[in-house]
Amino acid sequence: MGLDQLWASWRSMYVTGAAERRAAMPGDLPEDAPDDGRSLFERILDSGAPDEETFILARGATCFVILNRFPYTSGHLMVLPNRAAPDLEDLDDAEFTELWSLVRHAVVVLKSTLRCDGVNVGINLGRAAGGSQADHLHVHCVPRWVGDANFMGVVGGAQVMPVSLGEQWRRLRDHWDPSGTLGS
Repeated sequence: MGLDQLWASWRSMYVTGAAERRAAMPGDLPEDAPDDGRSLFERILDSGAPDEETFILARGATCFVILNRFPYTSGHLMVLPNRAAPDLEDLDDAEFTELWSLVRHAVVVLKSTLRCDGVNVGINLGRAAGGSQADHLHVHCVPRWVGDANFMGVVGGAQVMPVSLGEQWRRLRDHWDPSGTLGS
């Protein structure tokens, strides 16, 4: 008898945005951080916390790069505009250009640093498309290796992350560029 569907229901906490049920992680915004109408990513960007705590890899003039706190695999990062823009058509020309330039650079860094066999690049526009932070578009760059799929997540309910977020941040940041920033 064949297996028709595989379920990874442990991901539902992330997908439904149930932050109160997630374990606190280093660099998270404090629970009492005011919700001042800015997006989660704007608040992280402007938190004043060091990049090694927020896992921000690079800051550009209009966009930034950050490791995903709930990664599909080690090295999963996101490229975002500095301001919350829900859709691609909301970006101005400078944001659009820098966003895709950073995505291209992120792919190069992931391939050279992690020696991955490929990279999934994707964007979910709107909640119906799977965007859990639909108010602030973000491009996912997920490194992939031949044979990296396994049943741990489905059968065991666990993700196997061979590298911690902090260690991954250091490895990628060291290969991004010396300052972690991009020219204007």
